[in-house]
Amino acid sequence: MSRRILFGLLILNIAMVTVVLVIQKADKPVLPIPQKISQSVPLATPTESPAPTPMTYQTIERYLQPIIPNTSTYTLIFIGDSMTESLGENFDALRVNLKEYYPDKVFGLFNYGFGSTSILSTEERLNFETIYQGRTLPAILGRQFDVVLIESFGNNPLSEYPLEEGLQKQTAALDYMVAEIADSHPGSLIVFVATIAPSQAYYGKGVVDLSALARNKWANERRAYIENHINYAKRHNIPLINVYEKSIDENGVTLIKYLDDGNYIHPSAAGVDLISQTIADFLHKNQILKN
Repeated sequence: MSRRILFGLLILNIAMVTVVLVIQKADKPVLPIPQKISQSVPLATPTESPAPTPMTYQTIERYLQPIIPNTSTYTLIFIGDSMTESLGENFDALRVNLKEYYPDKVFGLFNYGFGSTSILSTEERLNFETIYQGRTLPAILGRQFDVVLIESFGNNPLSEYPLEEGLQKQTAALDYMVAEIADSHPGSLIVFVATIAPSQAYYGKGVVDLSALARNKWANERRAYIENHINYAKRHNIPLINVYEKSIDENGVTLIKYLDDGNYIHPSAAGVDLISQTIADFLHKNQILKN
C-alpha cells in the first residue's frame, strides 16, 4: 500500500476518534464547580436577666417559743455590732457564768458581732458566708443551733434617715430576721438582747468631738433604736434579756462604770461582766436551757 493511502487512513481514524470523544462528552451533564456558600448565622437575641425576686416573708405577730430539749451540749449564736463583739470571740466571762449554772454542759458559743455595722447588714450574715477580722463564718441559717441572741444594733443607727423612718426600717429588718429564723429553725429559740444604754453626757467622749447638745442628741438617737428593739420583743412575745434597764439608775442616767472610759461607747470590763451575767441568769432563771 502506498504511503499516500496509509497517511489518508491515519487522518480518517484520528477524525473518527475525535467525533466519538465529543459525542461522549456531550452525553455527560456538566456539573457546576461547588461553591462555598457563606451563610450568616443569626446571633441569639440578648435577653435581660430577670429582676431579683423581692424576698417574701410573713411577719410573725406572736412568736411561739419552742422548748429546747435537754442535751449534753448547747449551741448559741450571737448577732450584733461591736457591743456584741466586745464579749470576745471565746466569751470568756460568759463561759464562767454559764459554768456556775451548767457545770456538766458543753457550750458552743459563736460571735457574729461585727463592729460598725447596722441592722441592715444582718441579712448577709444570715444567708451567706462572711469574713470579719480574719475569721470566716458560715451562714447562720446554714448552721444548727439551740438559741440565737439578737442585739439591737442601736449604737449604729440608720442616721441617714429621719428618726421615724429609720426606726421603721429597723422594725422591718427585725420582722425579716425573726421570720427567716423561725421558718428555717423552728426548734431553735430566738432571744433579744438589749445592751448597755448610751450615755447622754459622755457618749463618744475621747474619740468624737461633740458639743454637749450634740452628744446628748447622738445618745438619744441610739437609745431610741434600743428601746424600739425592746418594744418589738414585748409586742411579739420574744424573750428579752434586758441589760439596758440594769445599766441605768432610777433617773435613766447611764452608770458610767459599765462603759469603757476610752470612748464611752463600748462596755468596760464591768460592762462585759454585766452583759454576760445577765445572759446566764436569764437562761437559767427562765429554764431556757436545762441543767
